Amino acid sequence: MNKVLEISDLDFSYHTLSGETKAVSKISFDVYENEFLGIIGPSGSGKSTILSLIFGLLTPTAGQIRMHTKSGADETAIGYMLQKDHLFEWRTIYKNMTLGLEIKHQLTDGKKQLIEKMLHDYGLDAFRNAKPSQLSGGMRQRAALIRTLALEPKMLLLDEPFSALDAQTRLSVSDDIYSILRKEKKSAVLVTHDISEAISFCDRVLVLTTRPGTVKKILPIRLSVDSKTPLKARSAPEFRQYFNELWGELHG
Repeated sequence: MNKVLEISDLDFSYHTLSGETKAVSKISFDVYENEFLGIIGPSGSGKSTILSLIFGLLTPTAGQIRMHTKSGADETAIGYMLQKDHLFEWRTIYKNMTLGLEIKHQLTDGKKQLIEKMLHDYGLDAFRNAKPSQLSGGMRQRAALIRTLALEPKMLLLDEPFSALDAQTRLSVSDDIYSILRKEKKSAVLVTHDISEAISFCDRVLVLTTRPGTVKKILPIRLSVDSKTPLKARSAPEFRQYFNELWGELHG
């Protein structure tokens, strides 16, 4: 399987007036085509910092981050979804979806057709002229995902994208996002504090130590369920064993 992302010996330190705080140390891992990698760890272990480094919001103190794309370097190779959907209330859902393309001057006829297709495929066509406040939390997250996918990224970074939702909606939206990303053949890195979410959503789970975060373990997830979705995965016979193992890595 081909690599999409390669990270080697990544270090990062925050500098403040009170001194230097090392956030992550010697982080190394790869992400492969069509793979979902989960990252879990104690509070303050550097989970979100790693995503910010991958996306280029922060510059590593040391180490290397390499994206592998068929055409080489590509500034739209990575998409980023945060805890909040960041939809603008003064724009319709459709206009929110086109925002990134407008900023990058990429709103071509081809891109418009892509958005139209996703609006139809993912059940938002009837809400294209609605304002974000008229949509449920789950529908807003789907709209935010389409906005990101319109840029045609090779890989998505998901920073606890379901954490602002109630428990029932969270499971439903997790299934939605999982199915959409699988259908679109995207790779993804999911940061979460929820062990069950990491197991049910991801193909491998990376466990970080306490600060400065280092890679403690990378655990492959193999669940015996047909047509896996995050909801179905939770009923797999291996689920509890994986949960106990990851709980032990975090708290042992």
